[in-house]
Amino acid sequence: MKPGIHPDYHPVVFRDSSTGDAFLTRSTATSERTVEWPDGHTYPLVVVDISAWSHPFWTGNQRIVDSAGQVEKFHRRYGQRKAGGAR
Repeated sequence: MKPGIHPDYHPVVFRDSSTGDAFLTRSTATSERTVEWPDGHTYPLVVVDISAWSHPFWTGNQRIVDSAGQVEKFHRRYGQRKAGGAR
């Protein structure tokens, strides 16, 4: 790697704002906020809105969209187009 062109890559704690769960990883993200980790070191803290602990896909709360039902509802409301259509 060329020296001086890459951002600083350092340990960072990411915390999920909705669940409070946190994990330590390495990132180029920076923050003014800090947190003391159980290992006794202080790390920058980045608060995120969604993580694996709160994302609907990973928690099993994912909504299933009934697209077939929506199409049927549309046809009931507006009717089917005739073959050939008006020009």
